[in-house]
This record gives sequence, structure tokens and C-alpha cells, in this order.
Amino acid sequence: MHLARIQDLYGRTGWASLDLQTGQAWWILGCFTEWAEKLTRCQARAPAVDEMPVQPGRYTLLAPAESGARVFGVGLNYRTHLERLGSTEPPHPLSYIKPESALVPHLGEILYPAVTQELDYEIELVAVLGRPLEDEASAVSCLLGYTIGNDVSARDAGRALGRLDLFTQKALDQTTPLGPWLTLRAEAGGDRQPELDMQLSVNGEVRQQDNTREMIFSLAEVLNYLDARVKLRAGDVVFTGSTHGVGLESGSFLQPGDRIEATIQGIGTLINQVGPRRQLASSRRRGRLGLPSDRG
Repeated sequence: MHLARIQDLYGRTGWASLDLQTGQAWWILGCFTEWAEKLTRCQARAPAVDEMPVQPGRYTLLAPAESGARVFGVGLNYRTHLERLGSTEPPHPLSYIKPESALVPHLGEILYPAVTQELDYEIELVAVLGRPLEDEASAVSCLLGYTIGNDVSARDAGRALGRLDLFTQKALDQTTPLGPWLTLRAEAGGDRQPELDMQLSVNGEVRQQDNTREMIFSLAEVLNYLDARVKLRAGDVVFTGSTHGVGLESGSFLQPGDRIEATIQGIGTLINQVGPRRQLASSRRRGRLGLPSDRG
């Protein structure tokens, strides 16, 4: 089963059950927290849907995240990525939070921010919670399903500071593609660590390729780490880290017009294009803004 957030031609938005073969979508009835918890606990039970499907071409896909969702990210979670950067394995996950406004849907345009000249790509498996994490044998059991993320980052953020600036690097508006839809947990490993092939290409050139089994910190570890600090709840979105092949390693960063395709086995392909560079008006460039031109 695949779930999607859609918007129809009349402006109605919400969750739908999606048939990938026909492209038809059925509105899911009821409150997200209610049907999502039931479906998370029993993934064989389909949620109640509207009788009439929304036909292909009469809706657009939105980022598959509940309105108001908290978006968590995890870095430094693939060993080969750290090796190429000359870094060692951290003692615990490195995490951060993104605003909901950072999300971009499938086929949506990535904004090229004014505050960077080194915009980078990062394919990631993304988990979406269907209920709060409980005291249970497998933390993964709280997940509704998985989708694909591209944790686009401003790599030169913090360079002038000489330290990490995760706010500028990771929290920029309209820079984080998510989608195209959600695949249920039961179809991607169940309560075990997902073992899914993933690949990212830029303009048809493969840049990243790996399997989610290679995470340093398992998905269960990541969820427990986050929940020990912020109580996780239904609808929360968790990016799980990216592998080697990013532009930071090679110096090949994204440029306006680039087409990015991120594919994860059993889920699908997330496609986005980088838009033009944002320019700040002269009246908005006053003060110490940390713009690329300010860094020398």
C-alpha cells in the first residue's frame, strides 16, 4: 500500500491511498492521528477511504508529511561517507531539526539560497511515525512507513565561523525534497532494519549508491536517540543520514537547472530541479549576514 498527501483541482488537501498502476487516489477518511496509529499497529488493515477515486491529472502530489510535522535530521551515519571525509565514527548520532517550510514535493523546484555557493545533495531514507514510540522491543514498530528525502545542504555555511552552522546548512526554505509517497513499513522490512538499495543521480550521472543496511546507527538507535531528547509523536519525519558520493567529497556542487533523481528500492523515485539563485535586494544585504560575498 502507498499513501500520499495530495491536493485536488479544488484546493482540497489531505492523505490518500494511491494505486501506482492506475494513478487513482482515494481520500482517506478521518483524523490522521487516529487512522495512522491503527494502520501502524496493524498494517494489513487498510484505512477507510472515500468511495470515489480522484483520477490521474486531477491532483498533485504534496510532500508526504502531516501539516505541522516536526522534521528531524541525522548526520554522519554512513561509514564510507566519513572515510572519504577523513572523519571517524561518532560516539552517538548528530541530529538537527528542520522547519516544515524546508520541504519540497516530488517535481517541486529546489530554491537556490542566496547564502551559499556550495549547494549539495544527499539521498536519504526517511521514516514517518504513525504513533508515539513506546517501551517496546523494536523502536521501528512506531513507524507508519518510509519515503525518500534529499537533504540538500549549504556546505559553505559556518566556514567564516570556523565551526558548524546547522541552521544555515540544513534549515533553508524550500531546499529539502521529500516524496513522492509513503510505502508502508511492512513492505520495507517490517520491524527490522530496512535493507534497501538507494541511488542518486544529477543530470543522469550517478553520484551516490549504497544500501540502508550500511547505516552506522540503526534506525532503532536513531529513533531512541531522538525520543530520549524530544518525545516523538505521530506524523514526525526522520531523515536517517546520507552515504558517500556527495559534492562535498568531489567539489561537484549543484547548479541552477540541475535535475536530481533519488531512487530507493521498493519506494520509488523522487525527482526535482534546482531553481535560479535567489538574489537579495541591496536593502536586505545590510549587516553581517554571512553571505558568500562576506566570507572572502
